[in-house]
Amino acid sequence: MVLCCSDDTLAKAGVIEEIEIASDVAKEVQDKRFIIPLNLKKHKKLFGIGGLQYVDFQKGWAQGLATLLDMLAKDGVPRTARSINPNWEAYRTRQSVKIEARPEPLISNWLRVAEIPDTIRYFEPVGAIGPSSISTAIETYGFPAYRHLRGLFAFADEAEFNEAVGSTGRYTTRFEVPVLDFLENGLPELGIRQREASNMLNAMFRQAWERYCEDKLLHRYNYSSGAGFHAGENQAAIGKKIPWGRQGDRRSAMVRNVARGKVWNYGVSAIPYFWPYPHFRLKARVLFSDYEEGKAGSVIGDDRQQFRLRRTICKGWRNKQWHGRLMAFLEMLSEDSAFLHLPASPSASIKIEANPTLFTSPVSTVLPDELADDQEETDGSTLGNCDIEEDDA
Repeated sequence: MVLCCSDDTLAKAGVIEEIEIASDVAKEVQDKRFIIPLNLKKHKKLFGIGGLQYVDFQKGWAQGLATLLDMLAKDGVPRTARSINPNWEAYRTRQSVKIEARPEPLISNWLRVAEIPDTIRYFEPVGAIGPSSISTAIETYGFPAYRHLRGLFAFADEAEFNEAVGSTGRYTTRFEVPVLDFLENGLPELGIRQREASNMLNAMFRQAWERYCEDKLLHRYNYSSGAGFHAGENQAAIGKKIPWGRQGDRRSAMVRNVARGKVWNYGVSAIPYFWPYPHFRLKARVLFSDYEEGKAGSVIGDDRQQFRLRRTICKGWRNKQWHGRLMAFLEMLSEDSAFLHLPASPSASIKIEANPTLFTSPVSTVLPDELADDQEETDGSTLGNCDIEEDDA
């Protein structure tokens, strides 16, 4: 019997009677620890259980539950093989990590947005248009745009937009709003609330990133959660090390190589966020191709085989190798510049920092420099060599 002890629980009807029944059972089976009281809150002493060993839950539920499970295991109480709750198991694992009172710099996967276009405009066509005219205009425009009702949003001014869309029709500006105001307040005149405005800008920032990567001739691969862009023959030869790092701390890493008869190609997906400040979060991707006559062949089209290759080949990559590949990939994109400029219109761009944001934790953890199974992400497209090169200083 597990007895939850607090003034509220012990005062409930029938609890005293249940304790008496449990006491009789304890005597019958000759088990002095048949009743296990849990000290949830400070409470009045209860006759009959005062001499029993309490499990302390006041200092923390995770610690108390761990103690209770250990006690039940020592007493040989039958249990199922299934975990109580995977989330609690993960929490317990985190709580078991030793923490040191020592600040630790942490390199994130965030790229801060340094500049954005000042104004977003809503354009409507002049005169009657066909049902596909706006879609054609967006495709012809070549910069981020978002269709809404019988018009579209873009960062260009009216003259720039009409010059870009050419013969698809003529458009006039109906609304123009500072981008930050649009992000915070939406556009009530069109019935657009803040959340919808944020979603629109998110989609337009994604378009800017994707067009930038396509212009760089990166290999696009559509995953279930979004597009990933990978280094290919246009960016780096198989086995070539790309230098990265500034201010004298130069290192190098590969973004393409051969492992177990397949070519792996490092890449990223980028997701825009506007809180707590505008930034892109990068998600590591690894895409595998066949290896044919010393070159990368076709991308392996079987998703299950891609997943198995990530699990077997990338599983041995250590944290610093993942970091090195990310930094080499960004160096490859930025071409020694401190910023990436994503074209947003013929005259404006989204300027993002080419180096990930640094954070400082007030404490440090003692963890091995490797990826264990329970530390890997759950998205199969990001997981995965033995036979992997060391990053060079």
